[in-house]
Amino acid sequence: MSAEFFNVLPPDDARALLFRHLTAVLPAETIPVPEAIGRVTAVSIHAPHSLPTFRRSTMDGYAVRAADTYGASASLPAFLQVIGELPMGQTATLSLTTGQAALVHTGGMIPETADAVVQVEQTQVISNQLSVSGNPLSVSGDRFSFPFETEVFRAVAVGQNVLQIGEDVRQGAEILPAGHWLRPQDLGGLLALGITEVSVVRRPHIGILATGDEVVPPAQTAVPGQIRDINSYTIGGQVQQAGGVPIYGGIIPDDFTALQTAAAHLLAQTDMLIMSAGSSVSIRDMTVEVIEGLGEPGVLLHGVATRPGKPTIVGVVNGKPVLGLPGNPVSAMIQFDMFGVPAIYRLQGVVNAPRRGQVWAILTQNIASESGREDYVPARLSDGPDGLLATPVFGKSNLIYTLVNADGLIKIPLNKGGLLTGEWVEVRLF
Repeated sequence: MSAEFFNVLPPDDARALLFRHLTAVLPAETIPVPEAIGRVTAVSIHAPHSLPTFRRSTMDGYAVRAADTYGASASLPAFLQVIGELPMGQTATLSLTTGQAALVHTGGMIPETADAVVQVEQTQVISNQLSVSGNPLSVSGDRFSFPFETEVFRAVAVGQNVLQIGEDVRQGAEILPAGHWLRPQDLGGLLALGITEVSVVRRPHIGILATGDEVVPPAQTAVPGQIRDINSYTIGGQVQQAGGVPIYGGIIPDDFTALQTAAAHLLAQTDMLIMSAGSSVSIRDMTVEVIEGLGEPGVLLHGVATRPGKPTIVGVVNGKPVLGLPGNPVSAMIQFDMFGVPAIYRLQGVVNAPRRGQVWAILTQNIASESGREDYVPARLSDGPDGLLATPVFGKSNLIYTLVNADGLIKIPLNKGGLLTGEWVEVRLF
């Protein structure tokens, strides 16, 4: 056997050990950009052209030559002749000379002879052939006829209220690196450049096995002595949140041959294998032996310096991560978050993992801990007069509602012997 039982390591060291054996990234596939939320870019993406592709106004107003407004104020306005309107969605063909302006709408193209835009609120029409009063940019009011004169009450600088060509992104610039987790704004950025398909890493397929003679499917009535399988589905939900696809292998009885056969079959079809239960030191513990029999290098570590979830098994078989999780649902979820989720990110080549929600809150009661391990205590958040309050939700790791009734986890650092009421603590949100 390649790893000693309960030769425990701190979580960071245990993850580093696992990652040293995971070097391959899954192959790429091309999909439509609108379907790519939560996927990971397989290659870096560069802008095919600049954005914007033309100079456009950032507000409703008048396209002007900035020099014609210099010195303008409420007491001494500049007078401009408005010679026409710049139509939306069309090339600006008007040409301005000294003392002239053109009506422009937000997002409209401004002509080459203009270099700034005056906000309509800083102007007032003073003459019009049709003697119409009001805002010439109002879509509901009467239309002004051109030319007409307007007063400008505030000077503008060259480039003011104008988006320049390439101000958002320059042609050829890297807009997204390889290994980037795609967010809604990223999809918008790609589509704005006319990029409608994107090369992404294939979603990892994660095999999940539940073990135990006492475990029955959730739809089955559990008689005394039996428990419903929830670990498969809580872990499956975590897999999906991390970008993976859960493949459920069912419930395997406490039989070594049956578990070995099921594990080998499921691992061959997937990119990662998870087995829940059977990870404690006991005469019925077969998970370590099963993992050792699947291939090299096998078990890397049996035991992590955390609570809950100390007996977690970390292994790799032929480049694929294999985890043996405790059967208690709280322990299983927390340890999968510690190791399974980062492994799924690593399989997709994620460079910077999506930021997990974290908040700071005031602890409402003392929490005891033992130095030498990281403790994770479920907590419920509420509003207090001085900020968020974190109230520990104490419960055994085999009670799933310990997490159902919590909003996140308070982390107690490795070498700190507990936390005191009134301390500010970091809460990792679910």
